[in-house]
Amino acid sequence: MNPISRPISWLSMTAVVLLFACQRPQPQAAETSDSGMQTDTAWVSLNELAAWKNYRVDSLSPLWVKEDGAIKLTNAGAGDLVSREVYDNFELELEWKISEKGNSGIFYYVVEDDSLPAPYYSAPEMQIVDNEGHPDGAIIKHKSGDNYDMQSCNPRMDKPVGEWNSVRIVAKDGHIDHYFNGTKVVSYQFYSPEWNAELAASKFKDWPAYGKSLSGRIGLQDHGDMVWFRNIRIRRLS
Repeated sequence: MNPISRPISWLSMTAVVLLFACQRPQPQAAETSDSGMQTDTAWVSLNELAAWKNYRVDSLSPLWVKEDGAIKLTNAGAGDLVSREVYDNFELELEWKISEKGNSGIFYYVVEDDSLPAPYYSAPEMQIVDNEGHPDGAIIKHKSGDNYDMQSCNPRMDKPVGEWNSVRIVAKDGHIDHYFNGTKVVSYQFYSPEWNAELAASKFKDWPAYGKSLSGRIGLQDHGDMVWFRNIRIRRLS
């Protein structure tokens, strides 16, 4: 045996191991969302009708349609939409526009149960409304951007009827932030003394399921008026 053959062999083996180690994909750090929170997953589109179903059933009403890239409620009687997936910590983004004198909403933490006739029996709602033309627009905590009947949107950020409004809702360990047209307008913590006082003063005070779950579906409301949603996407927060 050549006395230098073994050292050369070990050196070659070491080089190969190092080469493969360098080529092996390295684990990626979790992304950081715009809100500064860690997220383990990429954005997922909810902009197709296949991502939704009607509340408490597995089907989808034909009165919800896809039109010019947006999910549109064409007529009353379609029923509320809920996402097929369930979320706890999440970041949701979308755009909406409402018809004249129209009313709608975005729900989160929707619980489906036969004892609950509609999403609002369990889920908070970011209100959508024609503030100038619908009666709710004159009621405190019923205006666009409000956490309906719980917290007021401050400052007011809604655009005129027929224009697109952007929304971002961030939910993390019971802390909720509403962003409306680029500005944070609502911020609250579930079960805090402030939240408990707001609940006691609201229409939900005697509704046993309201706000009891920090996990549930996203919902889009059929309030009987034409409404459009587009560029809907969501990602889970770690």
